[in-house]
Amino acid sequence: MMMLTIQLPTDRFLEKKVGKVKGEGPAGEFCLKPKHLDYATVLSPGVLSYVTAEGREEYLAVDRGILVKQGEQIMVATRRAVAGELGQLTVEIEKMLQEGDEREKQNRSAVAKLEVGFIKRFLEFSHR
Repeated sequence: MMMLTIQLPTDRFLEKKVGKVKGEGPAGEFCLKPKHLDYATVLSPGVLSYVTAEGREEYLAVDRGILVKQGEQIMVATRRAVAGELGQLTVEIEKMLQEGDEREKQNRSAVAKLEVGFIKRFLEFSHR
């Protein structure tokens, strides 16, 4: 058995003994079992599943984050996690993706404004 801990920015979301954890990172899907080597990956928004000590498979929708397996500890740090059934979680994952897209647009807009300001000041400076 492994100890799965999921940490949100404000509190601990989950701490459970598990036999297996499956998720998805930039390199694709992964599956971790107790005897696997230590592992670290960035998590993509999607479903993280685990098998409990009682043998039940449970599901979480997780936002972007980081997963680290060290020995029999699996630690996940993510902005948001929601437990539920697979069908329900699809809606949550769509929300996470849309929020991520919106944040990305805002960041791009802020960077574009900074670039325009820099160019204006540079041109003013070069004319002096």
